Amino acid sequence: MVGAATNKDWETPEELNLREPDRVRDMHRAYVDAGAEVITTNSFGGNRIRLTRAGLADQLEAFNRSAAALAREVAANLLVAGDIGPSGEFLEPLGDHLYSEFVDAFAEQSRALADGGVDFLLIETMSDLGEVRTAIEGAKSTGLGVVATMSFCTNMRTMMGVTPADAAREMIEYGADAIGANCGNGPDEMTEILREMREAMPDAVVLGQSNAGMPEIRGRRVVYDCTPDEMAAYAGQWAEFGVQAIGACCGGTPDTIRAIGEVVEGIRKR
Repeated sequence: MVGAATNKDWETPEELNLREPDRVRDMHRAYVDAGAEVITTNSFGGNRIRLTRAGLADQLEAFNRSAAALAREVAANLLVAGDIGPSGEFLEPLGDHLYSEFVDAFAEQSRALADGGVDFLLIETMSDLGEVRTAIEGAKSTGLGVVATMSFCTNMRTMMGVTPADAAREMIEYGADAIGANCGNGPDEMTEILREMREAMPDAVVLGQSNAGMPEIRGRRVVYDCTPDEMAAYAGQWAEFGVQAIGACCGGTPDTIRAIGEVVEGIRKR
């Protein structure tokens, strides 16, 4: 039985791994069928700091191990990325958390994902260099490969003022095996972000995963305005200037991945 926070009128996505595993499997399968080469686990908010706020910290290991196992089951021989998002809190002096607390929290989540069968760890949507450093350190304790990406949504900087070039240099310095950017304001801005990262670290493996434009609320639906074909056209530009791994973030659908795959495969075959 999945635990629940007192008076909680919302749920975390990670709860679905135990409560509705078939639903999670179906989501993964849709992307496999669309031609994805990497499947990402449903564990973005699965660290202890974030789960404590939801009253679910006692379910941390179960959430993450099941997230990994479900993705592994559907992915078969494809790669599975263990997804690790930010804590939602701040390190001292801006917040109340010690560096060691963050390292321990990310290491704990990373071990659970590794035990569940992921191939590597994907740290994403980070805005603070201090936090991404703790996440990389915690993830590296598993011995698995680590990919780290930051989110640039404020005048080509992260929420904490980090530039793409500085992010690229620092994440490699911290030990990430591959780096990149995700989320953000859409693929047009992502193009410049990825170009700056490539220029700053030309020998690095770079990952780009943009939102499908900016979201709009229409009735009870959240709608993104960038079509799969438009996303694929941008992906082609990124591949041309050397971005080696390309996916999609918020608003991306199986159709988006299918379109991106067709364009990128065509460039690979040249």
